This record gives sequence, C-alpha cells and structure tokens, in this order.
Amino acid sequence: MTFHHHAIWATAFRPMYLCASIYGVCSILLWGFGFHGTAALPHYLWHAHEMIYGYAGAIIVGFLHTAVPNWTGLPPRNGRFLMVLTALWLLARTSIYFSQLTVISGICGTLFFWVAAWEMARMLIKTNNRHNYIAAFALFLFGGSHLAFHLLVLWQRFDLLLNGLLAGLMIVAGFIGLIGSRVIPFFIARRLNVEQVNSPKKWLLAALLLPLMAAVLLLFPAASPLAGASCLAAGVLGLVQVVRWHHKNIWSESMLWILCAGYALTAAGLLFLGLYCMALPISVSLGVHLIAVGGIGSLTVGMMARTAAGHTGRAIYPAPKGLTAAFVLMIAAACVRSLTVFAPAAYYPAAIRLSAALFALSLAIYCIRYAPWLIRPRLDGRAG
Repeated sequence: MTFHHHAIWATAFRPMYLCASIYGVCSILLWGFGFHGTAALPHYLWHAHEMIYGYAGAIIVGFLHTAVPNWTGLPPRNGRFLMVLTALWLLARTSIYFSQLTVISGICGTLFFWVAAWEMARMLIKTNNRHNYIAAFALFLFGGSHLAFHLLVLWQRFDLLLNGLLAGLMIVAGFIGLIGSRVIPFFIARRLNVEQVNSPKKWLLAALLLPLMAAVLLLFPAASPLAGASCLAAGVLGLVQVVRWHHKNIWSESMLWILCAGYALTAAGLLFLGLYCMALPISVSLGVHLIAVGGIGSLTVGMMARTAAGHTGRAIYPAPKGLTAAFVLMIAAACVRSLTVFAPAAYYPAAIRLSAALFALSLAIYCIRYAPWLIRPRLDGRAG
C-alpha cells in the first residue's frame, strides 16, 4: 500500500481531527503554563489565533469535507488532496512559532482555508447543491478573515487586531449556528425516537448570517454598535433554539447533551459580546471564552466523538468509554475560564492553568481513545 492510500487519508475528518486534538492539547498547555507568544504575535494574539484558526479551523474543514459527500453523493476527496491540506495546516502551525516566519504562517493558513473552500464549492456546484453554497462561502470568508488578521500584523495595526480576532471568532460561531441548527435536532429525534423539531429556513440562515454580519462589521470600528446588534440577535436566536430542542431524555445521553450545552454556551457568549460591542461595561473576555471554550471546546469534542465513531463503523451510543468524562471536563474548563473574569487578581494565574489543564485532559482522552480508530480502516469494510 502506498502512503497516500493509507486509511488516515481516506476521509478529511481522519487527519484533521487527529492533528487538531493533538495540537489542541499541546497549544493550550503551552499557553496555560507560561508560553506567551512571539515578538510578532505576543500574548493573547498568538493564543487566540491558534485556537480559532489552528484548532477550530482544522475541525471545521475536517467536518465540512466529510459532510460534502453526504450532501452531493460524490466520493470524498482523499489521498494526495488531503495530504496537501494537512501539509498547509502543519506549515501554518509550525511557522507561527518563529517571528520571522509569521508571513509564511499567514500564507499557508489562508491557502488551507481557501483550497478547502474551493474544492468544497466545486463539488457543490457540480451537483447543483445550492442549499449548501453558503457553507462554502463562509469557509472562504473564514480564510479571508485569517488573511486580514495577518495583514494587520504586517502593517502593525495593533489597534485593530482584537477586532480582527473577534471577527474570526464570529465566523466560527456562525458555523456553530449553521451546523448545530441542522444536526442537533436531527440527532435528538433519531436517538430518542421523537418527532424532530424543525425550524423555519430563515432561522437556519440567520444562525449563520448574523454572526457573519458581525464579523464583517467588526473590521470597521465605527460599525461596532451594528456588530453588537447582530451578535445580540444571534444569541437570542440560539437560546430560543436550544429551548425548542430540549427533551428531558437528552440528559441520559452524553453525546446529545454536550452538543446542546455547547450550542447554548455559544449563544450566551454572543449575547455578552453583543453588549460589549455596544459599549456596555461588559468584559470582552467573558463573551470570548463562553464561545471559545464553552462553545467551540464542547462542540468540537462532541462532534469529533460522534462523527468519527459513526464514520469508522463504530457504535455512537452509548458514548465510547471515557468520552462522557471528557465532555464533563470540557464543560468544567469553560466554567473555570469564564469565571476568571470575576476572580481576584491573585487567583487569576491559577485559574488559567486549571482551565487549560481541564481543556487539555478532555482532548487527551479523546485522542487516546480515537487515534487508533482514525488511522485504521472502517470496521465494516466500507470506504471512508
């Protein structure tokens, strides 16, 4: 067997989930225990960039390129294409640690998203799958926000870098809104054998478009109040959706409640960021980490667990051994990190380390459990 025919290159989720989970463990521990970036990207700029575009970006691309074959009926892109995507992602990750190579990281990271978006769009257009064009556009826009951030670094526009990172975070929140609104009620209905709670098409579109609008508006400081209004609307919509989907039996299935919890925390984070953008006395850190740890952390570990189990021919329910503990640890990481906003300064470093350790342990459990599955063929002998 040639290397590009190895099982790891059979479907996008395999290399992307494996790389993201390993990198998530390493990068969050670096941040929590003393590494504070480089001369080009000091302190929170490095940390936020790598969690948004490095960790979350890999999982988004892996998920979308695993979903596209289901949407189009076309075979998944595999082999050399996935090797190129993975190489671009790895080059972006490694070069970010050297100030003189930050430009290389910007180029490779942007190409990673744009190559993935281009191929996704090609498959959707080929099958006239107009319903999902918006997902390819959002992925292209995500790459554009990555490029914009690196241009701001190159031009030394440090006054705009926070808003640039918030724009990237908003796009991730939009993906959560779009994908979560589609799959969470479906998963609940299938597992609990109840009628699916459907949403108006306008709500599904708004779950993505409102955060995307906020992302674009955040690049223009004068438009911050409008960005705030978009965030508030998206947050309210997200909380309404979680209430509509709720069923008492969700709490007996960790594969379900982790997704609902992550969606709800994302919505809460959007509300707080909306208030911050409208110049209310709200800590930006609270909104950011409700989304970044509570939303992204919970939903990535939950979706990686579910999709990788199903697509490797394994049972989804009950959750594989150890995964419920991983979900609880991620929720705990989100709670600790969010509450640091209210902690006395003397306890802040310890709280950051605790949250980082909980986040890393959650992903480590996933990685230890799933890595052998990700590098081996499906149990049922099917392709993918």
